[in-house]
Amino acid sequence: REPSGNPLFMRLSLCQLLRTASEMIVKKEHVPYLSNEHTHIQPNKIPLPFCPPVKFIDCDRGVQVRFQCSKPADFRVEMDGVVHALHSFNPTTALPSPVVITAQDETTKERWQTEVRLTPPKGRSAQLPGASAPDGPLEIVFPRRHADSGSALSRVKRDWVIPPINVPENARGPFPQLLVTIRSDHDKHRSLRYSVTGPGADQPPTGIFFINPVSGELSVSQPLDREHIPNFHLRAHAVDLNGNQVENPIDIVINVIDMNDNRPEFVHQMWNGTVPEGSKPGTSVMTVTAIDKDDPKTQNGQLRYKILSQTPENPNPSMFTINNKTGNIITMAAGLDREKVPQYTLIIQATDMEGTQLYGLSNTATAVIRVTDINDNPPEFTSDMFYGEVPENRVNVIVANLTVTDKDQPNTPAWNAVYKITGGDPTGRFSVPTDPMTNEGLVTVVKPIDYEISRTFVLTVVAANEVPLDQNIHRSRQSTATVSIKVIDVNESPYFDPNPKNIRLEEGMVTDSMLTTFTAQDPDRFMQQSIRYSKLYDPAGWLRIDPGNGRVTTMAVLDRESPYVSNNMYNATFLATDNGSPPASGTGTLQIFLLDINDNAPYVFPSEAEVCEKPEPNGINITAVDPDLSPNAGPFAFDLPDRQPDVTRNWTITRLSGDVAQLSLRIGFLESGVYEIPIVITDSGNLPMFNTSYLRVKVCQCDHNGDCTDRQHIVAAGLGTGAIIAILLCIIVLLILVLLFVVWMKRRDKERQAKQLLIDPEDDVRDNILKYDEEGGGEEDQDYDLSQLQQPDTMEPEAIKPVGIRRLDERPLHPEPQYPVRSAAPHPGDIGDFIHEGLKAADNDPTAPPYDSLLVFDYEGSGSTAGSLSSINSSSSGGDQDYDYLNDWGPRFRKLADMYGGNDE
Repeated sequence: REPSGNPLFMRLSLCQLLRTASEMIVKKEHVPYLSNEHTHIQPNKIPLPFCPPVKFIDCDRGVQVRFQCSKPADFRVEMDGVVHALHSFNPTTALPSPVVITAQDETTKERWQTEVRLTPPKGRSAQLPGASAPDGPLEIVFPRRHADSGSALSRVKRDWVIPPINVPENARGPFPQLLVTIRSDHDKHRSLRYSVTGPGADQPPTGIFFINPVSGELSVSQPLDREHIPNFHLRAHAVDLNGNQVENPIDIVINVIDMNDNRPEFVHQMWNGTVPEGSKPGTSVMTVTAIDKDDPKTQNGQLRYKILSQTPENPNPSMFTINNKTGNIITMAAGLDREKVPQYTLIIQATDMEGTQLYGLSNTATAVIRVTDINDNPPEFTSDMFYGEVPENRVNVIVANLTVTDKDQPNTPAWNAVYKITGGDPTGRFSVPTDPMTNEGLVTVVKPIDYEISRTFVLTVVAANEVPLDQNIHRSRQSTATVSIKVIDVNESPYFDPNPKNIRLEEGMVTDSMLTTFTAQDPDRFMQQSIRYSKLYDPAGWLRIDPGNGRVTTMAVLDRESPYVSNNMYNATFLATDNGSPPASGTGTLQIFLLDINDNAPYVFPSEAEVCEKPEPNGINITAVDPDLSPNAGPFAFDLPDRQPDVTRNWTITRLSGDVAQLSLRIGFLESGVYEIPIVITDSGNLPMFNTSYLRVKVCQCDHNGDCTDRQHIVAAGLGTGAIIAILLCIIVLLILVLLFVVWMKRRDKERQAKQLLIDPEDDVRDNILKYDEEGGGEEDQDYDLSQLQQPDTMEPEAIKPVGIRRLDERPLHPEPQYPVRSAAPHPGDIGDFIHEGLKAADNDPTAPPYDSLLVFDYEGSGSTAGSLSSINSSSSGGDQDYDYLNDWGPRFRKLADMYGGNDE
């Protein structure tokens, strides 16, 4: 047994194979169990066939030889010639013989063969403690007990450890296959019964192991699968015929020995990896992984990886290699270039048995390695020179499109171009953004260009990528281009200078006064053009401009207090237009700062006030208002006119400040009413201006708080003339509307009477809703129950006659309905309303026939003995009759007499 625990059968040397085919006897012997108390066999020491190593000489050839066994399911030959048994052999059965061993020189491909014959051992055996004779089957004997006084069963010392039983998986049978015999020493004196319990016996999965209850032979009934259950733990029992326990149960461990029955399986059938182009040898790409369900502690589950093929094979058929143990794929050769080979496809093989191709199982997977791009190709212009042109004063205009080529992967930072102007644009009037769709450079004007200053531009543009070039790559000469731009002259708009233009003037300038000259300049120095002027915005209509020379004069008096003046500033806009093709125009603003003069007289504010009849310190504060500015405004002087003695006798005014004065009663009592008090106010201008303002004062009775108590009377008395006129106008308009309505109604009645006179009262047949008394039913109608046509829910209970007293066709006794009565001379337009009212009354009349709107008819069968009513012809049957007597019946039958009378017309 080797240090790893594998059974060593023999070691074959090349010299032995060369000399002769020798017969080798492999003797099988049992590893003895130690029976003392201090030593025991470890459970992992499995009794297997054993043979000491064979010393050999390899004849000093120093060559590598590959061995192959004719029975790979039973034996394995290592590269050093060691032969291993893959499972245990039952000495009672025939051993596999002969075994053909083939050796092949890996260099010269020479082959040699020899046969190995296996025979059972003879004369050499070691009796297992408690086991049967060497020629019999393997037995497990229940350990002997050490008797203790006073106990029914003897105590068993813990000095026995039953080694596991090894059973190879996927055994071919035949089944059941005997594994071991369990025996007790008590079976010599009495009959015993043996049994096993545990998973695989009487617990799921049941029926795999069973024991002969008499002989104690433990057998397996079917092949085992280590990948499903690697081991079984059973317990053996021995009882007598009465079921009494004879021996203490013993534990039996059955290990399923792994066989190479599972191929390696890759975790993914398709593997994807990337590697940058230009990577050095030894660069890790990715790691592939395969899984083998066999025991990884044995060669059955130890995998080795290998690259079978590479597509494409250029520039080297071995661009990649793989670590045969870890599956890590690395680059092996230099020369990865995405622009030449963007992708490689590798077929990877995983083989168990440590990669031995002769008896190892294999599987394959595909690894796709994509070569990623690096910036190893600079952008190159398609031309050394580009041309463009742009009109002057235009911005955000694309002048030229710069095209480049880049061999790197499109739409990546290594392909996206970035353009930069390195010369020819000192003022920064151009930029070159990148078109994200085409990767072109768009030469764009970002600042206005003046043709009169610069007529051409020659730009130097350099193209680069978003990421820098690889350190081993140098910039190409073709990454720089020249752009020639021509500026086109256009007709530019005239411009005013300065704009706006400010002037200061005193208000009140008379009409046709000269203010200033507001002219514009034409920037087109190389065009001989004239400029015309016009007014564009003048809200007050004060100014005019001469079309030829731009002289601005007044059309009206300038007034600083005008609502069109803001903060003493008046703004007007003028237009300058040249005679170019097409004409161009520009605007200019003239700002006039108006200086104040004393041209407005002050007035009193507020214009109305209230005061009590008794002046108990009670005055009215008034304020002087002047639209002018200081010093043409306050302080103001307040006075009462001397020419009105009634005013000065009743009132007095006192100045409180520069623009505030107080008006108060001079007498002790003044009758309630409305008084208009004239007040003379004078400003402080260099030429003072005064004004007489009238203050409407309402004198009223006041309460103890000083508030007016007859406010409503005062308000009524205080209505102004305008308010009274407005009220009178409203009253007059209402009266006119009422009068017109009355006239229209009278005219309408006259029209109705006029139309009524055109109709003969005797011929008026519009009242066609006639009511006649009912006639009783004939003799033929007496058989029908006409009560079904009545409305029982509308009949009063006291009005219902008993059966046999009221006729069946008699109308119900209800109050007479009130039908509408038409006027003597109605308007023709009222006929429709009259008819609708009559129909509504008739519908709600329960006494009108038929007495019920719901009529029920019975089916009387098909066919009729009576003739068709269509045979009745009034014209043929009554043509000989004289209908002139209808004229005597009144105007209602006169029309009928005309139709059927003797008149041929």
